[in-house]
Amino acid sequence: MEEALLPLAMTSDPRPFNQQIPEPPDPRCVLEPQDNPELAPALVCALCCCFGIIYCCFGYRCFKAVMFLSGLLSGALVIFLLCHKERVLETQLSLEVSAGIALGIGLLCGLVTMLVRSVGLFLTGLLLGLTLGTGALLSTEPIYQPPSAWVPAGGLVGLALLGALLTLRWPRPFTVLGTALLGAAVLVACADYFLEGLALGSRLGQRLQALPALPPLCWYSWVLLGTWPALGALGALAQWKLMDEEHGGHANVVLSHQRRHLQLLRIRQQEAKWHRTSPGVGLCEGSYRRQLSPNTRNPADGLAPSYLQSLREHQLGPGSQGTAPHTILDLDSDCGSTVPLTTPSGSTQT
Repeated sequence: MEEALLPLAMTSDPRPFNQQIPEPPDPRCVLEPQDNPELAPALVCALCCCFGIIYCCFGYRCFKAVMFLSGLLSGALVIFLLCHKERVLETQLSLEVSAGIALGIGLLCGLVTMLVRSVGLFLTGLLLGLTLGTGALLSTEPIYQPPSAWVPAGGLVGLALLGALLTLRWPRPFTVLGTALLGAAVLVACADYFLEGLALGSRLGQRLQALPALPPLCWYSWVLLGTWPALGALGALAQWKLMDEEHGGHANVVLSHQRRHLQLLRIRQQEAKWHRTSPGVGLCEGSYRRQLSPNTRNPADGLAPSYLQSLREHQLGPGSQGTAPHTILDLDSDCGSTVPLTTPSGSTQT
């Protein structure tokens, strides 16, 4: 009896039938960092990493510097995109001219945001809302597809205005939160450039355009996206810690100034009290009395020179004033006043 032949099954998979061989990994999701990145973008990313660390950890402490950088980078980026992508005065500007114009206007915007506090807070709130909207737009990709490009654009504008108003109302907490999240986002973007060539940035542009049927993100893209709120939380905690230390040091300085002020007030009160105790005493007598304590004063200090002169005349008689040399007693070394008290016993009147 001939063996029955099984029918052949034609499949699109070239692997043998019914063999449990694992599927090869998706070539898109193989983590391959850039071997030889270009010099200029790499330097820009390194500089942005430094700015991101300053924003994330020292945003509120370096408020003026952060406001200047925010105005400079925001103004320069917007003007550069307008000049480089659009035609100005019916001419297409070159890259160098666009960069020069953007840098000049960016410096002006940075000075305005640094000098005018309300403008700096408003810009910080705008960046906070845009950062939160960007993170929400990327993280909701598996569960929500916008029907139109106006939906993500309107959401970003609404969140930006809401963040600006909240920052103007409560400056300190929202400034700390905004700078921490923005610095963390800059660090994640730099890591994304070195690891996968700005794949998250490209996906953000596709989400803003509401393109359908996008391929899913790779696992390391989700890891980078998850490190953004973690870095933001750590940066906010670091800023709050620095603020507490600065507040404690400022309180100690204020207390030391208050103690010095109280000591000066006590010294002045004592001096005023000393002046009030001897209102009719002259300058020399007052200085002499301040040098000596009341217990060590000579009782002769309270005797007037006229009284001593009359006492001497009563003892010697009216005609014995200029007969012999007198014994002189210096009553006040400061004033130099001398008063004759006694005469020798053998003196006669001439």
